Amino acid sequence: MKAALATAYGGPDVIRIAEVPTPSPKKNEVLIRVHASAVNAADWRLRRANPWFVRLVFGLFKPRRSILGVVFAGEVVGTGADVTKYKKGDRLFGWTSIMGLGGHAQFIALPENGAFAPMPSEMSFTDAAAIPFGFGTARHFLSKANVSKGQRVLIYGASGAVGSAAVQLARSLGAIVTGVCSTRNVELVRSLGASEVIDYTKDDLLAHRDQFDVVFETVGKLPFKDCVSLVKSKGIVITGSEMPAQMMVRAFAGKGGKNVTVVGGTAVESADDMRHLAELWQRQEIRAVIDSTYPLARITEAHARAESWRKTGSVVVTMA
Repeated sequence: MKAALATAYGGPDVIRIAEVPTPSPKKNEVLIRVHASAVNAADWRLRRANPWFVRLVFGLFKPRRSILGVVFAGEVVGTGADVTKYKKGDRLFGWTSIMGLGGHAQFIALPENGAFAPMPSEMSFTDAAAIPFGFGTARHFLSKANVSKGQRVLIYGASGAVGSAAVQLARSLGAIVTGVCSTRNVELVRSLGASEVIDYTKDDLLAHRDQFDVVFETVGKLPFKDCVSLVKSKGIVITGSEMPAQMMVRAFAGKGGKNVTVVGGTAVESADDMRHLAELWQRQEIRAVIDSTYPLARITEAHARAESWRKTGSVVVTMA
């Protein structure tokens, strides 16, 4: 099978396409023909070893797992002897697992109890690949923050993969959503369900101090002290994109005496989340936002686009 290999840390040019053995499913695994995947922040950060501690987990001098890709959409083509949940021909989408990776290849073998679920019959593989990372991450943090009907929620980075998903999911929960993005994405964010859109290139974001029940910082660009300034007393700041260095700065900076709850950490993938997102998609409460689509042969371009900080939604890679 063909796969995209990252055999060194560095820029997009470290990735090459190669022929590698097709995996054989173990007794509890399904073999999936991957039709589409995506290049997300997790992928390009692992490829760059950004932040540095990535090396402690994935390899000090080079990646131990050379096939990146934390999400997939595909079709079951084989099953292990003990598999009962899925059968040949089932269309599945979800996570490969952040530790296992492997989505940027034509086939992948995964345990049947992994963080994936059946795709709706009307959903395309391209849309299915664009949903797990952004929507799965946004759902995890909005759930931890207990976002509910009537709350005022600010989404910073509202046009990105996580941000565009967070706008839609917060709206589906009944929240009053304010999105923050650049001029070119104002109409997109409004179309996703934001009641108000703040253009950070023109508008004074800090003029909205103490107005929000929840501030969700999705891209790691807004200083923590500004997040605290925007949220109400007893409100919640979600720092889902926070890097270790930022965590240290926040810990020492404190909250300026303000009573604020901070929700952070790493999103947890689950099959239940994927099933719920499939239901929301079928009810037309959410939709995939796709910046661009590349064939596997052009995955270096997909990586460059994903880390450009200019994409909207997800960058999808097709395997055909």
